[in-house]
Amino acid sequence: MNNLNFIGCDASFEEAQTILFGVPFDGTTSFRPGTRFAMQAIRPDSYGLETYSPYLDADLEDVMICDGGDLELPFGNTQAVMTQIKDYCTDVLAANKMFYMVGGEHLVSLPAIEAAYEKYPELHVIHLDAHTDLRDDYMGEPLSHASVIRRCHDFLGDGRIFQFGIRSGTREEFEWAKTHTHLEKFTLTTLAKTIEQLKDKPVYITIDLDVLDPAVFPGTGTPEPGGISYTELLAAIKLFQQLNHIVSADVVELSPQYDVSGASTAVACKTIREMLLTITK
Repeated sequence: MNNLNFIGCDASFEEAQTILFGVPFDGTTSFRPGTRFAMQAIRPDSYGLETYSPYLDADLEDVMICDGGDLELPFGNTQAVMTQIKDYCTDVLAANKMFYMVGGEHLVSLPAIEAAYEKYPELHVIHLDAHTDLRDDYMGEPLSHASVIRRCHDFLGDGRIFQFGIRSGTREEFEWAKTHTHLEKFTLTTLAKTIEQLKDKPVYITIDLDVLDPAVFPGTGTPEPGGISYTELLAAIKLFQQLNHIVSADVVELSPQYDVSGASTAVACKTIREMLLTITK
C-alpha cells in the first residue's frame, strides 16, 4: 500500500462510493515492459492537477473515493495474480461499491471484468484501444495482454463487446471480430450510437491509453501511430456520462519510463480524474 493517495481520494473504504486501486503487473507484456510502475508515477504527479474538472464541471472533493493502494502481487504466477485481482474486485462489488482499477498491462482487466460479470450477468464492455486483443493465444499462451478481450468473450459471448480506436491486430483477429464483437477501426465515430444502445445496461469501461496517438502518449509499451487525440478521448468520457449503469472501469498501459518528459503520466492522471468523476455520482 502507498502512503500518498491520488489527489482527492481520501475517503475511507467504508464511506467511499468508488474504490481506486493499482495493479502493478506486466508479466505477459510482449514488447516493452514497465506498466508495473504506473501508479508509482501517477500518485505523486496527480498533485499537479486540481480536484476540479472544468470539462465535467465536477470536483473530486464533492464525491467519496477511497484510494485503496496497490495490490501486492506474487511474481511469476499469472494465474495467481488473476485470482487475487478478481477476489479484490468481487469484494468491492459485494460491498455495493464500484472500483476504478489502474494497471498494469491490459490482462489485468480480465479478472476485473469477470468479477463484474458475475454480479451483473447482463454486462456489456466498452473497450478503447489501439489493439484488437482478440488473439486466442500469444505464442501458445492463452493468458496474455494480446488475448484479454478474447478471454472476456469466452464468458460474455457475442454482442456484448464494443471496441473503438482499433488499428492493430492480425488479419484473423479483424475477421473474427466481424461476427463476434462490434469493432470500429481507427476512430470513435459510432461511440455515441453505442452509448444510446447501452444506456440502461450494466457497462464496464476499459481504456488502454495506447488508443491515443503516441505523439500525445508515447509512454506505453506498444505505441501505435495513427491514434486519437486527447480531445477526442475527453469527448468520449463526456459521452460516458450518458450511461445510467456504469458498474466499474479501468485504465491500463502507462509505462512512465518511456516518456521522460512526464507528459504521458500527466495524461494518465487527467484521464483518471475525469473517469472517477464520470463513474462516481
